[in-house]
Amino acid sequence: MKAPDFNYEKPTSISDVLALLANDELDCQLLAGGQSLMPMMNFRMANPGTLVDISGVSELAGITECTDTIEIGAMVRYCELEQSTIIKTHCPLINLVLPYVAHAAIRNRGTIGGSIGLSDPAAELPAVLLALDGSIEVTSGNGVRLEPASSFFKGVYETACEPDELITKIILPKAHSQQKFGFHEVARRHGDYAMAGVCIAQDSDLSIRVAFFGVADKAIRATNVEKLLSGSASFSQDVIKDAQNATSEIEFEGDMNASPEAKQHIANVVLERALKGMK
Repeated sequence: MKAPDFNYEKPTSISDVLALLANDELDCQLLAGGQSLMPMMNFRMANPGTLVDISGVSELAGITECTDTIEIGAMVRYCELEQSTIIKTHCPLINLVLPYVAHAAIRNRGTIGGSIGLSDPAAELPAVLLALDGSIEVTSGNGVRLEPASSFFKGVYETACEPDELITKIILPKAHSQQKFGFHEVARRHGDYAMAGVCIAQDSDLSIRVAFFGVADKAIRATNVEKLLSGSASFSQDVIKDAQNATSEIEFEGDMNASPEAKQHIANVVLERALKGMK
């Protein structure tokens, strides 16, 4: 199939992007890496009046090390994250996750801002942000605001970003030596959409954040699981079993690959494997 007719704009500054987004008559849709949007347009699942290509906006590029945080521009591609010494040093959870994000061809084009803005329930990066307690910088004509990851993802392809707003940065806390991280996912083939996956971050005070993806209508924190795991320096089989029982708090949603019951079973498997692989 072919995409429907649309107008095309390629602004070179954030202010130009915001001016286009503020014009309701244009019916704008942002194009970052295009790895999800273009197939959706070809299948007529998306029908924007104006496609706004933001690949030429240099203000959205780059990875910056700050005192306590890492700032990642919305147009940073997965392959740039893979090659970044800043990410390797200060964001080890991203290093664990990236090899499982689709395939190399997708990672060469796909962007972190595109993944976060799409809010695909099976995507890894929204769960990474939840586990790391990150924030999303969102810009509009009214100014700049920081939206915590915990309140940003609303549902399938739905976020707290308004139609006239642009994701400009992803902000993550720097990891420190006492922290531990875990990740595991199950997919039918490597690079396929995850049937279920989990990202885990444990702080030096042994508090823990557990974020599942591929199991509900969005990436989701499992707070009851976190309560059971917090305070443990290591995880016995009994502790893991209790945590697995606590996944019943999640409203598992089935899809073409698995029923809700199967999703819960797989979620429990990836939880155990991620906990045992914490480092």
